[in-house]
Amino acid sequence: MELTVLASGSKGNCAYIRGEHGALLIDAGLSARETLRRIANAGADASLIEAILVTHEHIDHVRGVDVLARKLHVPVYATGGTLEAFSEKYGPTSADVRRCRRGEAFAVGDFSVEPFAASHDARDPCGFCVAEGDLRIGCCTDTGTITPAIFDRLASCDAVLLESNHCSKMLEDGPYPAYLKSRIRSKRGHLSNSDAARCLQGLAGRIQMAVLAHVSEINNTPEKVLSSALEGLGFYSDQIAVTVAPQDPGPVHPETCGFRL
Repeated sequence: MELTVLASGSKGNCAYIRGEHGALLIDAGLSARETLRRIANAGADASLIEAILVTHEHIDHVRGVDVLARKLHVPVYATGGTLEAFSEKYGPTSADVRRCRRGEAFAVGDFSVEPFAASHDARDPCGFCVAEGDLRIGCCTDTGTITPAIFDRLASCDAVLLESNHCSKMLEDGPYPAYLKSRIRSKRGHLSNSDAARCLQGLAGRIQMAVLAHVSEINNTPEKVLSSALEGLGFYSDQIAVTVAPQDPGPVHPETCGFRL
């Protein structure tokens, strides 16, 4: 399988997973037009997309979902709470929406997809484990904590797309108001670099690759993310391929924001 991160951060989130015969999108937080442009720029093929998997209803994850799903004629999978919240916030859609349940795997083409519960301030957020054959990728990009259940799902994977949102010191010293700082560092907010590093430390010896994502432009830097992750991996740092997904929209460079298994 191959993963390319097309967008990552508060301006939009979208990842393209390609298998042997088909592909999936996880979230579509850019406009449909921009998403298709980035897919083409990455050398990927939009016609291979078989479904869009939605983690939760926040706009930076769903901005292009409705138009893109209808344009590509593919279904949208999300939890019941996410679908309800999406309809309440953005109105009804004529796209083919399908409810998935956390802990219950379903098939999309040759892929097996398992949603799992995330801890985020959304209606019914989830991450996804995507498998094809013997390979498995775990995606968890919005969660305030790594629960034992989340860790178990990620530990079953060959590679992970994991949030490393903020540097705790930069957040504390930064310009955000107190209520927003509190939200971000809560257990229903976002993972800090140290949170992500601890998770990777536990996954060391189990996974082959990691892409760190949803990096704050205000309260973090890619250099701090990478340094913290490598420190967490310790002796395993030269055995696990680690990269940082780009923070803001711009040209896509697959060699720096994705991996191939």
